[in-house]
Amino acid sequence: MSSYQQHALDGASPVDLVVALYDGVIRFLYAAIAAVERGDVSGRRIAVKRALAILIHLQARLRMDIGGRPAQVLSEFYASMFALILQASLGADAKRFEEVIGCVRSVRDAWRQVAADPTVGATAPRISHFSQPAPETDQPARWTA
Repeated sequence: MSSYQQHALDGASPVDLVVALYDGVIRFLYAAIAAVERGDVSGRRIAVKRALAILIHLQARLRMDIGGRPAQVLSEFYASMFALILQASLGADAKRFEEVIGCVRSVRDAWRQVAADPTVGATAPRISHFSQPAPETDQPARWTA
């Protein structure tokens, strides 16, 4: 990551960081599509490996004890995207990569809506790896994953 990219993420909320990770998955899947179109097997493998690494990171950071059902749904989503990416890579199938991009983009857009909510930024934890729960409030949750 360049120093510019690193600086751009300094001070980002946990939700902003999640959105950035989804953007990374999408970027690497587009790179995989370009590699398929060029017939570049090595390039496809590198791009797929990076997209899968991000999904593994996202899954590893889920807190099932705190997140409950939304965390379980996200875990299942990550597992299914992982499997679809592997299928697309094995078949060098650009259309399958595009399907995965559509799914990831939909969930990323939901996270963007969360990031745009000013009440989330005020209560979201500012700790690395999202390891602590957000402070409790008297207000009901306004979104679900």
